[in-house]
Amino acid sequence: MSSTIIGDDGVTRCSWAASDDEYRRYHDEEWGREQRDPRALYEKLCLEGFQAGLSWITILRRRTAFREDFHDFEPEQVAAMTETDVDRLLLDERIIRHRGKIEATIANARATLALDIGLSELMWGFAPAPGRPRPSDFSEVPAVTADSTALSKELRKRGFRFVGPTTMYALMQSTGMVDDHVVGCFRAED
Repeated sequence: MSSTIIGDDGVTRCSWAASDDEYRRYHDEEWGREQRDPRALYEKLCLEGFQAGLSWITILRRRTAFREDFHDFEPEQVAAMTETDVDRLLLDERIIRHRGKIEATIANARATLALDIGLSELMWGFAPAPGRPRPSDFSEVPAVTADSTALSKELRKRGFRFVGPTTMYALMQSTGMVDDHVVGCFRAED
């Protein structure tokens, strides 16, 4: 399979973005773009945790419901959620009904609020130095790096959950800490 594909709109993209209109929108507008807003980073952290073991399109299709259920990922509001809220969310078929992931989202809000530095500063402190060669093929894209492993360890030390090294590398990709748009993709030209 090729690492790029020409869409019906004539635009060459990373091939994973061709299978679904929502994937294409996400690829074109979000994935790999620098994100430093603390609320948005908290949301990505939580959604990447929900994605563990699932496909990202599953999360994208449920993102509106996640935002509704988790107060638009405002950490102060999520941190105030209770066991009653967890029980209610376990019945909501619009989201991923996994007790551990729901509880981790609440715990991660509390951990975010307890930080002695901003979430953006903390996370971006683990971004690799610029100048990394752009991958020419997806076989060159790692699942885990020393940076994602270090970020995972630091977040766990600070009380965050569902933040393993693979999940953190996906977070680094989605928030632009790394840019894994392959050579030939129109976004690789940005």
